[in-house]
Amino acid sequence: MIKTLNENLRELRVAKGINQSELGQLLGVTKQCVSNWENDNVLPSIEMLVKIADYFNVSCDYLLGRTSSKILNVSDLNTEQITIISSIIKEFEKSKH
Repeated sequence: MIKTLNENLRELRVAKGINQSELGQLLGVTKQCVSNWENDNVLPSIEMLVKIADYFNVSCDYLLGRTSSKILNVSDLNTEQITIISSIIKEFEKSKH
């Protein structure tokens, strides 16, 4: 099931172990602003959506609920590091079954 922006934002924030105030500080907005996004009262601007996606290292499509696929950016890693991460992901996928 694909989630909505407010659900994805809350889930990502909690998984990162930060509260709404901390996320607000990182993004340059108030706690109330983050709360409004998470409670589906208002939507972030396009610029802020990109900033949120960059912070959590996910796509805007994921944030908006257009896809359930998260993207892992490995562009700054070398081949050996990417191979290690790929093998870890495969192990997690095996353990799901």
